[in-house]
Amino acid sequence: MDSKKLLTYCLTKPGAIEDYPFGPDVIVIKVASKMFALMSRRNDQDNLSLKCDPNYSEILRQQYPSLTPGYHLNKRHWNTLLLDGSIPENEVRTLIDHSYDLVYRSLPRRMRAGAQGEW
Repeated sequence: MDSKKLLTYCLTKPGAIEDYPFGPDVIVIKVASKMFALMSRRNDQDNLSLKCDPNYSEILRQQYPSLTPGYHLNKRHWNTLLLDGSIPENEVRTLIDHSYDLVYRSLPRRMRAGAQGEW
């Protein structure tokens, strides 16, 4: 699975921006200053961390061994996916959509409008 394609997909979300608050090795994708995805390399493997509903996380972690509790994140609300091809790309995109939607829906109305380009 190509991490550059997934980054591009993340950045197609309304209001999504790329940031490097943790240094050059961790790409943080935000909407209205709130993180919804983080990309990094660990042990020579690309990783993608995404926010997730805790109940959904439990199901996913049982289904995909390469999906683990968030690395250096709140393990109840974040998952880290090893981008080794074991999770189908369409499923990864669905998880990106889910993460974005969770964060977007939590934004105040004024910030949601800004994320949609309606300032």
